[in-house]
Order: sequence, then structure tokens, then C-alpha cells
Amino acid sequence: MSDVSEILKYAETHEWAKLEDGQIVRVGITDFAQSELGDIMYIGLPELGRQVRRGEQIAVVESVKTASDLHSPVTGTVVAINEAVLDEPELVNEAAFQTWLFCVEAEQPAELDLLLDAAAYQHFIEQ
Repeated sequence: MSDVSEILKYAETHEWAKLEDGQIVRVGITDFAQSELGDIMYIGLPELGRQVRRGEQIAVVESVKTASDLHSPVTGTVVAINEAVLDEPELVNEAAFQTWLFCVEAEQPAELDLLLDAAAYQHFIEQ
């Protein structure tokens, strides 16, 4: 069974999102996603300053099993990337909820309300 953090919001595409500092949304992949992917070998992150729309594919994670697209949970501008995962992508396997990938300055933070809460995400992954 995968861990699910109660303080995060979840996309059906298996990204987690956490609102910080008003409009900054920190994004990573869920524990369920990393366990399904297996050993992560490569992470491609978006460029700083990139304008993104909610649901847009903006990054990629490659593992020994497959490659998976990552999507932005909100509309806004990419304002930070976690460069540590570029050199050590396995950090996501070791601690999926502590290893963020990128941050988006959300135009409308209320878009997070469209995501799943922990209970709904747990139900979704058990289907």
C-alpha cells in the first residue's frame, strides 16, 4: 500500500501539489507513482519562466520500466526547479513526498480545489 499525505492535493495523473507562500505551488510525484515506475533513472524538468496551463504536460520521469509525463496542477509560471533530482533522480524513489520537482506561481491558487484530497486519491489508486 502506498503512502498518502493528508496535507497535499493530488492529480489523477499522480502528481502531488502543496500551496506555499500564497501563490507558490510545489509539485512532485506521489509515492504510488514512484512505486509503479520502479527505479527512476532520469527526470526532465520544465524551464524556469515557462508559462503553463493546468493539466499541461511539462516534465517527464523515466524509469527502468517506462517513461511518464508529468502535468502542471495549476496555471501559472514555473518559478523553481529542484536541480538535485537532475543529478540524483533516485531521491524520488527514496522519499516521494519530500522530493519536490518544480514550483509554479499559480495565477489562480483556487485551481487546487479541483484536485483530489488524500482520501479521494487513496480511493482512486485502489480502483
